[in-house]
Amino acid sequence: MIVNQTVCADTAALPPLAARATSVGGSPVRDILAVTARPEVINFAGGLPAPELFDAEGIAAAYRDVLAEAPARALQYSTTEGEPTLRSVLAARTSARGPATDADDILITTGSQQALSLLATALLEPGDAVLVESPCYLAALQAFGFAGARVIAVPGDEDGPDPEALEELVVRERPKLFYTVPTFQNPTGRTVPAARRAALAEIAGRCGLWIVEDDPYGELRFEGERVPWIATFEGARDRTVLLGSFSKVMAPGLRLGWLRAPAALRRACAVAKQAADLHTPTVNQLAAARYLADRDLDAHVARVAAAYGERRDAMLAGLEDALPEGSAWTRPEGGMFVWVRLPQGHDTTALLPEVVQYDVAYVPGAPFYVGEPDRATLRLCFVTQTPDEIAEGLRRLGKALRA
Repeated sequence: MIVNQTVCADTAALPPLAARATSVGGSPVRDILAVTARPEVINFAGGLPAPELFDAEGIAAAYRDVLAEAPARALQYSTTEGEPTLRSVLAARTSARGPATDADDILITTGSQQALSLLATALLEPGDAVLVESPCYLAALQAFGFAGARVIAVPGDEDGPDPEALEELVVRERPKLFYTVPTFQNPTGRTVPAARRAALAEIAGRCGLWIVEDDPYGELRFEGERVPWIATFEGARDRTVLLGSFSKVMAPGLRLGWLRAPAALRRACAVAKQAADLHTPTVNQLAAARYLADRDLDAHVARVAAAYGERRDAMLAGLEDALPEGSAWTRPEGGMFVWVRLPQGHDTTALLPEVVQYDVAYVPGAPFYVGEPDRATLRLCFVTQTPDEIAEGLRRLGKALRA
């Protein structure tokens, strides 16, 4: 009998990385933050909450109390679905603002970013179509790209995705889901009006489509009336996944998010989470639940939103002098971002290295697009700096753009 043997060389090349690891790029925002980490740079690039507004004392007290009173529980493994006390509080907060929700409807995630990865794992096969807004949140594009999805942009306007265009794409592409940040969207800051949300929900119900409604910024409202979640509209109630997060209202370092989803999809996401990290850290969940029991989160968010509103006003007040004639920008009623379009012919990606030399930074708009981008666009985050710092940053930006 002849036995074939594989003979290894003295040194052989390692097997290659998975194709998805090389086909999906990193986050341009993270790359820019690394380049602009110098303390003298006024950085409008990152979507970073203002650290001086964190309730560090209240959060520290919650951790101390949890570790003093229930150390064995806080430092032990937990269930994949999340700590019951935290899920109950989140269910009550969700019910007060929208659809009736039980604790069992909630899955705790390690930041709402993980929720996107879990949904991609649970719903998508390579080649499946996913519909997104244009422009779209960068990390969602990454999550869907890693799943091997065909990501397709839905055309829209200042009010958000166009319902007629959405229906045409659903009929033609047969997508699994439509992803949207309808309130104070990242990157544009726009909010989809109630009537359009109802139209999107009706299409999802009639055409058979999951809607993933991401709401990390919705509580950061400075003015105007709250708009109901898409999840509250009749046509979408059984096919909407609602994502939430403590990152913008408590602290991003907690890495606490959640998803509310119908039972079958939620169970599939729980299985995907078991394979990813077993569960979100127990001590963080219990500390958040304790904070919610002992402190008034809504009052804290109101204070943060008031400060952010002043910072938005400072940015809006300085944009006309900073930007070239013919520029346009959004006026968000909340959230963290202003979206800017420079006059035709400007390329904000090409301009950025020159702008950074003036110790100020923004995020170019191009990476937020699927397909052909609008290269004259850019995103400015207005919450991380004080009004005086914003004024100085815009002065630098104007000087750089005129150079």
